[in-house]
Amino acid sequence: MPGEATGTARAGGGVSDVVALAAGAAPALRAASREVRAGWLRAIADAVDAEAPALVEIADRETHLGAERLRGEVARTTGQLRLFAGVLEEGSYLEAIVDAADPAAVPPRAELRRMLRPVGPVAVFSASNFPFAFSVAGGDTAAALAAGCPVVVKGHSGHPELSRETARIVTDALAAAGAPAGAFGLVEGRQAGLDLVRASVVRAAAFTGSLAGAQGLMDEIARRPDPIPFFGELGSTNPVVITPGAVAARGDAIIDGLVASFTLGGGQFCTKPGLVFVPRGVADDPHLRARVAEHPEFTLLTDRIAAAFAPGVDRLREEGAARVVAGETSEASGPVHAVIVATDIGTFLERSDALLEECFGPVTVLVEYDEVDEVVAALARVGGSLTGTLHAQPGEAIDEIVAALEERVGRVVFDGWPTGVAVTWSQHHGGPWPATTTTHTSVGATSIRRFLRPVAYQQAPAEALPADLRDEALAGIPHRRDGVLVLPTTRGTT
Repeated sequence: MPGEATGTARAGGGVSDVVALAAGAAPALRAASREVRAGWLRAIADAVDAEAPALVEIADRETHLGAERLRGEVARTTGQLRLFAGVLEEGSYLEAIVDAADPAAVPPRAELRRMLRPVGPVAVFSASNFPFAFSVAGGDTAAALAAGCPVVVKGHSGHPELSRETARIVTDALAAAGAPAGAFGLVEGRQAGLDLVRASVVRAAAFTGSLAGAQGLMDEIARRPDPIPFFGELGSTNPVVITPGAVAARGDAIIDGLVASFTLGGGQFCTKPGLVFVPRGVADDPHLRARVAEHPEFTLLTDRIAAAFAPGVDRLREEGAARVVAGETSEASGPVHAVIVATDIGTFLERSDALLEECFGPVTVLVEYDEVDEVVAALARVGGSLTGTLHAQPGEAIDEIVAALEERVGRVVFDGWPTGVAVTWSQHHGGPWPATTTTHTSVGATSIRRFLRPVAYQQAPAEALPADLRDEALAGIPHRRDGVLVLPTTRGTT
């Protein structure tokens, strides 16, 4: 597909043209009504759904994730787009506020109106492990377009054909729905990614990937004369604590859930439970070995990821002094096998740096303990993660464990497993460094907040205000007036 016609640049060439188109589209996106932008999002969702079979075929060929998993991911992707259409129509995301003038105040106070406004063109970096939901038409793209920001996506090298085909569908759907040229673009290649965050018209960047990749982009952003927000999702070990009571009551079921979770998608989910604290003896449970042995070998997303897996497991064994308790070690290349390594809590405290280094793929680390108090102390060594999980029984003392997890994660899971992230209003997909670089979520309705900034208007005439901040529009959306929350009597959009 021709570069300029579709807003696409490959291997770094023409990035300046793509971002120029995005900058040119920004005023039109900013001015477009919420209703119109909602229509654009639904148009993309409908177009992706219509071509889902062909997209899944391409994705399976490039990622080896399997057609069933990929069909589900397409549904999640189009569901995200439709969710944000509803977010736009509901309107509370604007955080609209009005404080009336008060001449009697000391000092006298003019009228103030405040709301969130689009930041401008956004760079989105696709992830390897979710070729739909965190890629070209994924959640970051949906949230930024919903906010009224043009999007330039840097496609991932792990699924280039899928990225180009998805970009074509998105571009065509936006054009058919009346969106301005430049509302969406695609660039490819490492240099293109660097050029993208250097571009002066780009006002924010969203990234899902490795810590090393994020650091390179953050270094480039820091060199800008005007550094921009960088919303990065990086590494996560996602600690799990299993209490003695939980093992006694439902040990086999917990083992079944653990194995299913850490092997899901070949262990390539950012929410994979990578560190599991268990009572002494669990690591040698025959049921654990049997469940892991049932899993076939996995073909990982890319040759690079596959080549790093065996050395990663070896590092856990050697530097972390862990032993293999289930599964098989893998060769340095080719398909890999699920494996569980185990250590005791004393060794963990001595070698936590090695044991906490993320190993991407179907591996998890069991840490055996004797007393639950030991786990609370060990959790202090665990860095920020997306999730923390607790399996316990009623009546067990869990307050200290919950508090320790809450300090280190963005989502605390009780008696379940962290893999699988619901796309809802209440979801939070983020956590302290190095899980993410921000307090914001990258999944769910409130992820739109990343691409908005507050602007206050003092004593502004009505015609100078954004349409959504005028009285006739405020009547149809939740807002705050003189400190009081006002809910609309009827739903409407402008």
